[in-house]
Amino acid sequence: MARGYKYFEAIEKHAGKLGIFTAIMVSLGGLAEITPLFVEAHSITASDGTKPYDALRLAGKDIYVREGCYTCHTQMIRSLRAETQRYGAYSIASESVYDRPHQWGSKRTGPDLARVGGKYSDEWQRLHLTDPRAVVAASNMPAYPWLAETKVDSDDIVARMRTLRRLGDPYTDADIAGAPAALEGKTEMDALVAYLQGLGVHAAPAEGTP
Repeated sequence: MARGYKYFEAIEKHAGKLGIFTAIMVSLGGLAEITPLFVEAHSITASDGTKPYDALRLAGKDIYVREGCYTCHTQMIRSLRAETQRYGAYSIASESVYDRPHQWGSKRTGPDLARVGGKYSDEWQRLHLTDPRAVVAASNMPAYPWLAETKVDSDDIVARMRTLRRLGDPYTDADIAGAPAALEGKTEMDALVAYLQGLGVHAAPAEGTP
């Protein structure tokens, strides 16, 4: 026993050796936890009806991220009765395969938006973004009136679509070539409303999905 302990003592009494062996063990433990999750994440495929964002909705998602909407709104409905009764079918991972990064969020200053698509009209969404208190008197959401005055940059969206295709999103040459025409004359308000109106419309899990 004393003979075996001398090896541990040699490590314990030398900070450099102790640091190296600690780093090795922490790395091995981290790999053991992360690797299975990484493999599982890359095995998830798009659910039925889930497609890459078209040019206008892609622009809207980028505006949603840029304005920090995810800091107040989640896009993840948990599989709890109180959640599903209020917001709709619970969220599943395959809905978010084309989100980079995903917009699940963690804080609900405002309601969850995972199933908000089609819940309100385009006109309601525009008014809500322009003057939230006009439709929800107690709302503490900031207003975004300048979005209606700012045009979408089609060159930026074309570049983003090309990059996303390299990352695995199935955009075709026709999708990318048609983006400038689809975005012509569109404002950032148009794009954000289009993004919101598509959330959860085609991707809700079927009844009984585990």
